[in-house]
Amino acid sequence: MSNSADSSPGPGRPTRWRPVRLLTAAVFALAGLIFVTSFNTAKGTNIRTDASLLRLSDLIEERSHKNAGLDESTAALRGQVDGLAARDDGSTRAEDARLRALEAAAGTTPVSGQGLTVTLNDAPPNAQAAPGYPEPQANDLVIHQQDLQAVVNALWQGGARGIQVMDQRLISTSAVRCVGNTLILQGRVYSPPYKITAVGDRGKLTKALADAPAVQNYQLYVKAYGLGWKVDEHRAMTLPGYSGTVDLHYAKPVS
Repeated sequence: MSNSADSSPGPGRPTRWRPVRLLTAAVFALAGLIFVTSFNTAKGTNIRTDASLLRLSDLIEERSHKNAGLDESTAALRGQVDGLAARDDGSTRAEDARLRALEAAAGTTPVSGQGLTVTLNDAPPNAQAAPGYPEPQANDLVIHQQDLQAVVNALWQGGARGIQVMDQRLISTSAVRCVGNTLILQGRVYSPPYKITAVGDRGKLTKALADAPAVQNYQLYVKAYGLGWKVDEHRAMTLPGYSGTVDLHYAKPVS
């Protein structure tokens, strides 16, 4: 009988797993588990380029289009309701005047007059720092929520009688919010360039933009890294009234 370490055990002798064999079996078992997990995750596709990773952005885009359609339907129905109410609502002239004033303040009716449009845009893809400025970081080259809010606040401060961001009229419950480099406004999604249009005295609006500290800070990045900034003046223009829902979901008026 050989005394070699690799000789087979005799009949009736229990098999003993040596540490090396145990480690080898564990490695193969772990590798198999990894292969199975990877297969179930990828489902036979390339994980890095799987189109399923784009489903979330596709869903957001789909919901944005759906919300736009619902806004149009709401506007049409509101027009019908207003038409029916205007036939004979039993109100006095004073009450009608008060109602019109409230509608104007709420932003649900069109507003016309002179005004201007401010356009903000991300820096070009190959943007470089201007002489004397540090090299830009990624956040230095894109429009942020604070930039949009700075322009909107300055225009209100300048006496704007109505403001529209992209194609939507702002009201008291509107929230200008950015997620990544996209704007989410009243359930719809927008990408830069962003257009903010205001009706009001052009001189006062322009001065309010120039005097706003937050807008001045944005102008530094325009000069340093090429962020987009453009102001177009309008002699006459009309902003449509807000046509979405005005119900409060999280706050209730005090009775």
